[in-house]
Amino acid sequence: MSRVGYSPIKLPNGVTVEVKDGGDFEYKEVFVTGPKGSLSRSIRRGVSILIEGDTVKLERDNEAKQTKSYHGLYRSLIEGMVTGVSEGYKKKLEIVGIGYRAESNGNTVIFSVGYSHKIELTPPEGITITVEDQTKVTVEGYDKQKVGEIAAKIRAYRKPEPYKGKGIKYADEQIRRKSAKSASAG
Repeated sequence: MSRVGYSPIKLPNGVTVEVKDGGDFEYKEVFVTGPKGSLSRSIRRGVSILIEGDTVKLERDNEAKQTKSYHGLYRSLIEGMVTGVSEGYKKKLEIVGIGYRAESNGNTVIFSVGYSHKIELTPPEGITITVEDQTKVTVEGYDKQKVGEIAAKIRAYRKPEPYKGKGIKYADEQIRRKSAKSASAG
């Protein structure tokens, strides 16, 4: 049984947390504001948020299985929001393959990854994409979900293949390589 929901969240300097009525579930909505931006999330019934000075604690109203799950989930999501608005998130990708490259054109990033056409990507608000060396791409932002989503979208343009390793991969990803078919000795 996990005890994630019980540990308090320490707020760094410059980060504020507000809880207001409303949201998607018509109960509460949490607003986290910091130097990098602001994020909000709706909270379901059964979980209460207490702000005491520079710490945030979550308590559950009952011991139902679903409420226990939400307790840990919302604690992790709020901690991610606090980290995002104070430090931000970053995902690095590498482009491997002859002729495969990325280039920055203002706010738009153009990918050439072996198709007959180039793929253009304009990042959403709050996300910045930087290109270094034409083969290294960095996705940065304060919303963890958006950063991961954009990085996964870029990787999906040309997933790494197992024979030569060509494609777009995360910088820390290990590609399991396969050997090519060999001629039989018969």
